[in-house]
Amino acid sequence: MDGHTVMNLQNDKIEQLFDGRNATRESLWGRIHCEARVAVRDEPLLGALIHAGLLHHATFEAALAYRFSLKLSSREMSEQILREIADDAFARSPDLAKAATADLLAVYERDPATHRLMQPILFFKGYQALQAYRIGHWLWQQGRFDLAYFVQMRCSEVFGVDIHPAARIGTGVMIDHAHSIVIGETAVVGNDVSMLHSVTLGGTGKEDGDRHPKIGNGVMIGAGAKVLGNISVGHHSRIAAGSVVLSEVPPCKTVAGVPARIVGDAGCSDPSSMMNQLLGHEDLF
Repeated sequence: MDGHTVMNLQNDKIEQLFDGRNATRESLWGRIHCEARVAVRDEPLLGALIHAGLLHHATFEAALAYRFSLKLSSREMSEQILREIADDAFARSPDLAKAATADLLAVYERDPATHRLMQPILFFKGYQALQAYRIGHWLWQQGRFDLAYFVQMRCSEVFGVDIHPAARIGTGVMIDHAHSIVIGETAVVGNDVSMLHSVTLGGTGKEDGDRHPKIGNGVMIGAGAKVLGNISVGHHSRIAAGSVVLSEVPPCKTVAGVPARIVGDAGCSDPSSMMNQLLGHEDLF
């Protein structure tokens, strides 16, 4: 596939040559390399950045490890050490790359501002922060708690995304814009969830133990929504922007308000993919 072909395809989300859901990481990475070469041709000033971030790497995992180390390095922790940590994580846990692939496709399919697969890897802090969290979570599972806390701290400082490394997050997750995201220690986020900026999945006080929300599969959480306490949000439900959710949300429902209440059905079987954030007239009564 040459550069001109890629340019013709990059605005087509479901082109025949790339069935994202069934793509292997190798075909995905080949597609990203094609996009990167076109981008260098069209904007030579970004050539060094794109070569260092994408074209220099033989695999998707290597590019993710490089981005992790570049973004989170500081005078306290060198890029080289962080790169070794990330390379080790990807080598020992193939699920990290699988999750990163699913997350990338989720952004590509759901975000209308995403026209190329290379964009989230290079430019979108929600995607980058989520992949950094996944390495931090892997470290937590290995018992390397202080290093996991370091990753959490740097993600908060660099991306404005604060996810406790013990939180459990599924795959195919999109965090759009991602500013001021907070996800607590005992929170659980299911597969195929979409959330916008300023979302909090938090506790309600100083209690210890299991104290954070459990978000089901296919849930859409609008901008500024706060979900507080050890409560469940059912599969394929919607939480309207600005809502404060303090009680259980049944599956396939829409909740809105402060405190949030059920205002109608979710409106479709897959709200996290449809990303419809408007309340219909029938939802208001």
